[in-house]
Amino acid sequence: MKEMITLGLECTAHTFGIGILKGKRILANAKDSYVTEKGGIIPIDAAKHHQEVKEIVLEKALQEAQLSLKDIDLVSVSISPGLPPCLSTGLKFAKKIASENNIPIIGVAHTVAHLEIGKLLTEAKDPVLLYVSGANTQVIAFEGGRYRVFGETLDQGCGNFIDSFARYIGLGFPGGPKIEQLALQSTTFIPVPYVVKGMDVSFSGLLTNLKQKYDKGIKKEDLAFSLQETAFAMLLEVAERALAHCQKKELLLGGGVCCNARFKEMAHMMCEERGAKCFIPPNPYLVDNGLMIGYLGYVMHKKGISHDINTLDIKPYQRTDEVVF
Repeated sequence: MKEMITLGLECTAHTFGIGILKGKRILANAKDSYVTEKGGIIPIDAAKHHQEVKEIVLEKALQEAQLSLKDIDLVSVSISPGLPPCLSTGLKFAKKIASENNIPIIGVAHTVAHLEIGKLLTEAKDPVLLYVSGANTQVIAFEGGRYRVFGETLDQGCGNFIDSFARYIGLGFPGGPKIEQLALQSTTFIPVPYVVKGMDVSFSGLLTNLKQKYDKGIKKEDLAFSLQETAFAMLLEVAERALAHCQKKELLLGGGVCCNARFKEMAHMMCEERGAKCFIPPNPYLVDNGLMIGYLGYVMHKKGISHDINTLDIKPYQRTDEVVF
């Protein structure tokens, strides 16, 4: 029996990515990301970036997979959650590919895709997912027939918080990798607010305090070090509490912030101390990518889920626990 070939299209925020799979086997994973020298992400500019690179990224993915569009059996596209201009650009392109080549299309939730690709690429079977990206910061687990959020940020996503501080001290977007490099230049911990409320975290007070300390002349390297140690400890505290509450023994990391080497180190330490296993996919699959969108579409199709190309639309504010899967 012929294995299904799925093309996945990611377009929720700064990354325009296209991944191709044959069954569960990876054939291609191409992308191009919107970046700035100064300032943060501007949604309409990110959408313009996606519009400019979409054909180039598609061609790169097809060449890597050594396929043409006539070989594709299913188009999967991220429709939630995300920046409306970016989502709309991606969905319009996905519909064009599907309609012109008479291919079925399916819309998937970006957040769930992070969890599913993590399970594909690691040995995790029933994990708690610590999902930490730009706009999203959630502790997720599968309970009672659907993915449920057990803890989350009360204000902004951890990645956006880090980007905001990076922008404040004159770094461009994305700021996470630059903050990580600054933090490596210090071992001086400056006390800053540590805000955990039950299963939730908050970054707004921490951001304000870091800005105030920077304005007072405290070295940015020391502040970057303190930011990481504090924010990551907050996240892992609620993740550990979720492991205990759900009685699970596996932690799975997902999202671009989890590319941070110190975050990975702290996650492994926490899991080792409580007798759990820590699973972390390779960096190209932690960040936003088309492959994870393709894989979730493949899984949903196998479950008998289908969508009408004429009524399929974006859901910018859909929560993980609203996804029927």
